[in-house]
Amino acid sequence: MGGTIVYPGTFDPITNGHVDLIKRALKLFDRVIVAVGVHPGKKPLFNCDERVEMIRMTVGQLPNVEVEKFHGLLVNFAKERGAKTILRGLRAVSDFEYELQRAIMNRKLDRDVETVFLMTGFRYIFVSSTIVKEAAQFGGSLDGLVPPLVEERIRQKFRERIKG
Repeated sequence: MGGTIVYPGTFDPITNGHVDLIKRALKLFDRVIVAVGVHPGKKPLFNCDERVEMIRMTVGQLPNVEVEKFHGLLVNFAKERGAKTILRGLRAVSDFEYELQRAIMNRKLDRDVETVFLMTGFRYIFVSSTIVKEAAQFGGSLDGLVPPLVEERIRQKFRERIKG
């Protein structure tokens, strides 16, 4: 395929499922831009700068991977970066329904931008940032779900909340 693909998300936090999709996208595209969304309505565990930093520390060493924060319309961000393709990961049928709506809206906003769906790797099919945070909050194991650096940051965040 080649070219540039934008992989948008909140990434609160980045999981091994996200990392898997980034690595697989690199096999299909020349450049992957991980676009960390700033959503005023959401209350993430990590602020945007913390999420960008963790992603850079996790996948920044991969060739042709860039990490940026963005706000506003995704299709505008993609176009500004020279990307004509958006990557979305799918875990289950419920993901597809939600992602299909977004893909159709993006297509309506800009007919030159396509959405590509990749199925999550089998071992990560149940992993989501929300499930990871819930497990961590109650002391559950995160082994194999997130990169070690991310696990430490999550644990640190919850320790701070308990102290605070």
